[in-house]
Amino acid sequence: MANVTDLQTKYSKLAQEYSKLRAQNQVLKKAVVDEQGNSASLKDQLKQRDQSLRKQEQEMDSLSFRNQQLAKRVELLQEELAACEAKGKKGKNKGDPPSQHGLQTQSVFNEDLQKKIEENERLHIQFYEADEQHKKRETELRARLEELEKDAEQHRAIVHSLTTKYVETIDRLQSDKARLEVKGQTLERDAKECRIRTDECQQQLRRCQSELSRQLKQSSSVIQEKVPFNDTKFNEYNSLNVPSHNRRHQLKARDVTGQALSFIQDLVAALLNFHTYTEQRVHIYPLDSSIEPVSPLNQKFSQYLHENAAYVRPLEDSFLQFYQSITEDTVTILETVVTLKAFADNFASYTHFLLKILPYQLKSLEEECEAPLCTAALTAKNQELQSDVKKVTSAFEKLQSYINLLALPSVQQDAMPQSSTSAVFTQLAACLLSLHDAVKEMSKHYNQKAGIERELPTVTQKLCTTSECLLGSLGSLTSVTGKIATFFSNNLDFFTSPAYSPRGSSLTLNPLQAEAMLANKQKAAAYIHAVKKVRPQSVPYREALANRRILTSSTESREGLSQQVQQSQEKIARLEQEKEHWLLEAQLGKVRLEKENQRIVDLEAQLAAALGGSPNPQTAPASRLTQTHEEVEMEQNATGKEATLCTSLVGMLCTTPTNEHVGDEESREQLIKTHYMARVGELTTQLQISDSKAVHFHSECRALAKRLTIAEKARETLSEEVKLANQNITRLQDELTTTKRSYEDQLSMMSDHLCSMNETLSKQREEIDTLKLGGKANAKKNKGR
Repeated sequence: MANVTDLQTKYSKLAQEYSKLRAQNQVLKKAVVDEQGNSASLKDQLKQRDQSLRKQEQEMDSLSFRNQQLAKRVELLQEELAACEAKGKKGKNKGDPPSQHGLQTQSVFNEDLQKKIEENERLHIQFYEADEQHKKRETELRARLEELEKDAEQHRAIVHSLTTKYVETIDRLQSDKARLEVKGQTLERDAKECRIRTDECQQQLRRCQSELSRQLKQSSSVIQEKVPFNDTKFNEYNSLNVPSHNRRHQLKARDVTGQALSFIQDLVAALLNFHTYTEQRVHIYPLDSSIEPVSPLNQKFSQYLHENAAYVRPLEDSFLQFYQSITEDTVTILETVVTLKAFADNFASYTHFLLKILPYQLKSLEEECEAPLCTAALTAKNQELQSDVKKVTSAFEKLQSYINLLALPSVQQDAMPQSSTSAVFTQLAACLLSLHDAVKEMSKHYNQKAGIERELPTVTQKLCTTSECLLGSLGSLTSVTGKIATFFSNNLDFFTSPAYSPRGSSLTLNPLQAEAMLANKQKAAAYIHAVKKVRPQSVPYREALANRRILTSSTESREGLSQQVQQSQEKIARLEQEKEHWLLEAQLGKVRLEKENQRIVDLEAQLAAALGGSPNPQTAPASRLTQTHEEVEMEQNATGKEATLCTSLVGMLCTTPTNEHVGDEESREQLIKTHYMARVGELTTQLQISDSKAVHFHSECRALAKRLTIAEKARETLSEEVKLANQNITRLQDELTTTKRSYEDQLSMMSDHLCSMNETLSKQREEIDTLKLGGKANAKKNKGR
């Protein structure tokens, strides 16, 4: 048992580690998804920056083209200005005054040139600012890229550590599995030896029981015939300590049990509706079974829920039997209500059913939380429902333990005193109140959850209808649990008060006293009924005293009578043996007489054939017959004294020793007889040995068949566990490969993108340098001009 507990603790620890790793894996998956979203957003930002950069390049090209045009126009204007100045000098030389039109055109050209110079300065400033912004954005993107590379490296390290951890866990589980298989084989061998010893002990027990029952029957027959009943030695069996029958208590108990039966029927109906509508909801949400297949966990959960009637219906049937067993003529206490044990067993089976479906309920709620359209409020309500389901299951477990305690006195006598019974009833009332509170909380949270689900855009009418039906079943369940708790609290004084107790004692009534009470009640009723018809004759006092003396004397001579009975039994056995002996002797005598008669007839026939006739054929055979009879009797009388008594397994046989006067036929007959008797004895012993071996082999075959069925079941369970473990391993390997492949793809994409970004940045730098050089050259030209 210690090994089994160690294995259970190890498996629980492994399950906890597996759940932790699974939670970490979910976190990593979410982190990978977030990083993928961030990388996609960064890609979009880079595309936008490229577009803005291309726009700026186009603007730079247009500005450079416009600058060239303006430079050409400035050159033309400067040439025109130089021509005008030359004409003006020529005019001055000639003595002509400068014209007003030439001055105006020169002032216009100067203003236009000043505007173009200012515009050129402004464009240079904008280009410088755009270049600074581009450099700043480039440094930010580089820093962001370094951070992403660091995060990717960390994720790769985490994935590698998880893979190594999973491999180590799988190896450890395989070694534990091999060790458990070896332990299972050793336990099977020990179980086989224990079964063999158990069979031997059972055979010994059967023999002891048969012997004790025989002795008990013999002793009881002797006591009933010769020994009077005297109950003054044991005070608890004295008729004066038997309480009177309480008819009012019986009517109250039947009334209370009838009310409890109606509540149990309502509770059974509510539980059936709740489990049925839960099964329908599993087929509808989060995946509709009519559109796409439901998950394997929900399939198993619905399969278990489909079997709820086999666990819930027996509660009503067993309680109905309990109610029918309580009548006005019975004694209703915990020690006499045997039918309460059946209700306790059915309640225990229903509690085991709730424990079996509890993990599937929790996993189903977790699966609803993992649905894509599950909001934060809905997730919080699912978590609250998980805690409520656990509370309801624990309340049913407590109820099961208290009901088993109440059913224990009917199976085991003196199992629980009156004080403990009162405490159990009080705790049961408190447990019923806690069950009502837990069901009420679950109904409230489920109502809130249904309200949140109605606001979802993808909710269907089928889901709304099923949720309303489920809420109705929860409401009826809340109502009936509250009624049961109130009913039990109101009748707690009746449950805890002792209805029957012997006079002058605070102890409870035992089944023997209850049986005596009912017998006295029946006798009293029969006596009163007989008195109404005819008054019975009472026994006179002197006659009663004489009968008492006779009973006392017979009691004193009990040992002598038992010895006489034993001697009589021995004498009867001895007489039976003698009877069998003389029966065998008579059979042998008959056989010998027939043979002698046949021999005489043959001799007479030979004699008649030899002589050819006889004057008095009738008297001769008669004389010979009488002579032969006298000879046979003389031989039997002579040899009877020397006869020996032979006993065997099949009976007794009297054999006469052979002497020289016995003929050849008798000696041959005696030899054949002894040979066949010895052979019959050997065959009888062989038959008994073979019967014992057959019984032994039959018991071994039954034990082996039971072991085979148990081994088959264990093999099936182990094969299912191995399949589940292999499926988990393959699933984890697939997840690991997918995560590796996604990280590798992301790294390759990031590296390609970095290369393309470096190329574009280098091209942009070259273009910017060329533009700067061109702008400086143009500025120098303009200054030179």
